[in-house]
Amino acid sequence: MTAYTIHVIIENKPNISDPEGDTILNDLVLKSKNSPIKKIRAGKILKFTVEANDKKKAEKIVEDVCQELRIFNPLVSNASIESEAS
Repeated sequence: MTAYTIHVIIENKPNISDPEGDTILNDLVLKSKNSPIKKIRAGKILKFTVEANDKKKAEKIVEDVCQELRIFNPLVSNASIESEAS
């Protein structure tokens, strides 16, 4: 079996407000007054290390755990999965 590092990236859907991202933009970035940055969206990254026979199986294990434990609220958040061999 191979160990895979699976990243689950959770962020608010585009039509849901993101106060954390707005605060970072307003308080940190725009204070420099000449920043080309116009928008920041905050999120969370969960890192799992999973042993599986292949990458697809490792991703499926993590996806199932996230669904079963309701790691994120699908009404307001999107989750994407990225993986790599460890």
